[in-house]
Amino acid sequence: MTVNLSALLLVALLVVATAALGGGRTLRRRFRRPRLIQAVAVGAAAALGPVNVLQAVAPGRWVGAAAAVASLVALLGLAGLAYALHNPPRPSRLPRRVLAIGAHPDDLELACGGTLVRLVDSGHEVHLMVMSRGGRGGDAVSRAAEAAAGGRFVAATGVEVLDHPDTRLSTCENEMAEAIERAIRRHQPDIVFTHSANDHHQDHRAVHAATLRAARHHPAVLCYESPSVTMSFRPTVFVDIEQQLEAKVGAVAAHRDQRGKPYVNGRRVRSLAAFRGGQARVGQAEGFEAVRMPVPLFDGER
Repeated sequence: MTVNLSALLLVALLVVATAALGGGRTLRRRFRRPRLIQAVAVGAAAALGPVNVLQAVAPGRWVGAAAAVASLVALLGLAGLAYALHNPPRPSRLPRRVLAIGAHPDDLELACGGTLVRLVDSGHEVHLMVMSRGGRGGDAVSRAAEAAAGGRFVAATGVEVLDHPDTRLSTCENEMAEAIERAIRRHQPDIVFTHSANDHHQDHRAVHAATLRAARHHPAVLCYESPSVTMSFRPTVFVDIEQQLEAKVGAVAAHRDQRGKPYVNGRRVRSLAAFRGGQARVGQAEGFEAVRMPVPLFDGER
């Protein structure tokens, strides 16, 4: 009986370790320190494997009992660790609708992915709108698919990818403004996110201008921080994303076509979040320039 129990518990531990290794993206979406969970699960399975082998080679009641107890303790410890690091959704008392607009398929995840995740997990309805398929900077088909994948990872309500000319969005500012106006009428967002005017990339500036035209009567517009912002970018609104940082890293990782770019990696994402967190006096944060922002984003904020 003891031998069977120890073997069963070890199998369960191996299954948990395998799931932790294979479910990295899911762990990032719902847990603050996914790598720690993976390391503990794999380490426990590796440490207890030899004990179970010893029990099979040289059966003994005390060895089987020790293996069973150790495996049970490891499973309970993993469950406790996962519970402590879990980020469950916390519905807002005042759910809102959000429209986030980007020039290229990876812009939104890089610039405000943590805020979008926090909004979704707070019960807000989040819609993503991307102006181009990014064909000049990569494979247009792959990048459009990755925009959809990033939206699914964030758990956005919807993702709309348009096909305006990459690197030449300034030539179709009128068309973009009209598309954004239609999206605003359709979704009736309480908050609009877009690029900053303080950005080196011409497409980002064009989307900023088109958004401000389309949302000229909208009461709440925030401009996020792209990797190409200038030194003039001065955030006045900060969102604490300490619990959502790994989810942001996972959303950025969905854009595999761009993984060779220096800013599409977890280290850069974490570094910027730590820098803005220092300014905001929290662990990690994202910063925004407020065009207009009369209401708090989350419950309990002022």
